[in-house]
Amino acid sequence: MKTKLIDTLNGFFGTVLVPVFETTAKNLIPIQFDGLEISSKVFYGKKDAYYLAEKNNNTYIFIGLGKTIDYKALKNAFRRIAFKEKESFTKHVALFLPEKFSSEQVEATISGLLLGTYDLGHFKNKEQHPFLNSEFELEIISTKDHAEVINKSIKIARAQLEVLTLIDLPPNMVTPNYLAKWAQDKGNKYGFEVDVLGRETCEIESLQAFLAVGKGSENEPQFVIMKYEPKVTSPKTKHVGLVGKGITFDTGGLNIKTSGMVHMKCDMAGGAAVFGTMQLIADLQLPIKVTAIVPCAENSVGSKSFLPSDVIQSYSGNSIEIIDTDAEGRLVLADGLSYMIKNFKPDYLIDIATLTGSSVATFGYECGALFSNNEVISKKLQDVGETIGERLWPLPMWDTYKSDIESDIADVKNYSGKRVAGAISAAKFLEFFTENHPAWAHLDIAGVAFGDDEYAKSKHATGYGVYLLTKFIENL
Repeated sequence: MKTKLIDTLNGFFGTVLVPVFETTAKNLIPIQFDGLEISSKVFYGKKDAYYLAEKNNNTYIFIGLGKTIDYKALKNAFRRIAFKEKESFTKHVALFLPEKFSSEQVEATISGLLLGTYDLGHFKNKEQHPFLNSEFELEIISTKDHAEVINKSIKIARAQLEVLTLIDLPPNMVTPNYLAKWAQDKGNKYGFEVDVLGRETCEIESLQAFLAVGKGSENEPQFVIMKYEPKVTSPKTKHVGLVGKGITFDTGGLNIKTSGMVHMKCDMAGGAAVFGTMQLIADLQLPIKVTAIVPCAENSVGSKSFLPSDVIQSYSGNSIEIIDTDAEGRLVLADGLSYMIKNFKPDYLIDIATLTGSSVATFGYECGALFSNNEVISKKLQDVGETIGERLWPLPMWDTYKSDIESDIADVKNYSGKRVAGAISAAKFLEFFTENHPAWAHLDIAGVAFGDDEYAKSKHATGYGVYLLTKFIENL
């Protein structure tokens, strides 16, 4: 999407988008814009409402914002318009930006419009959204120069659109090899280094916990390592390590899932968030060094599948008793965390994963579960999440939960076997492999990465985590 600043609508013919803050249904003064008057009896700017009008061959879409509006609601309001009213858009579309709009509100507006081009029907014959036409140019009506913010907004949405597609494409397409190739292509395009360790190299490196998960699948696991460095570095340049769960499909293994398996293409949403974050930070040229690892594997059922009660080794040198093969995400993350710490030594370490149904049972679909041994990082992640509508809330990691992962036969077991505190015991398992890293956080996003909304009839990706991680890194 390209944009152009214009002063007035003189000589403009097309569709005009006009955000309106709420007045009141009893307001005697109509909403006025470009010679149009809209009576408060039919529209007064109520949140989530919009009103179409025509004058002089122009279509005007008035978009209600309510009396106040947060970032997420504003982004969704414009995504809704772009998605549901695309037949109203011609080759010429103008967006009016109120003078009182902050930079954050401009960002939410532009990102929302571009996100509205996303359509779940990847394999349907359909017309391309007008905004995606290479010649399309959004005309901005504003008294301020928002060029820098608008450019950033487009980059944010572009990364999120990539992640939506990665998660929503079917698992017979998005295999571990597909993700590895995606990372290499984006690394070449945006400027970050990508190394991919295949099965043989992973065996040499002793990434045994990671390899165990993919043993039952004919799709070879891929251990994807990405490195971004700013053009100018110094001894004070901060270094962030990201680890994302990249399970391209999760049958549960031999502890096969009895329900909900149809949605398990989303089990790589944490890894997808990391992929999108790497694209975005490189696109934005953030002045912070970032290393990311996404262990990509398919947890399938086959003659070589790992078994409940197996004891496997890990990159850290610790042995793991397998209680449940459906607790596989923590196994690939364990090796990812250990590999990150030993080989790259980041100042900050964050892992993100659709890890447990327990986090969904706790929070529903409103926020991700946050675990951290560092209160400063925990608070920063929460604040960033609140600002952009990607919420997190902390759960405890008291040592009393260590007993949930104690094994009689191995150094640790991968599942407590209990129906309670599942998200916490999973976090304690991961903590075991962090070597007491002083600035670590674990994000369990099982309830917020994939869900229902107005943009499709079936569950689909949300894009959660891309901007959350990027904005956290940006604000370090």
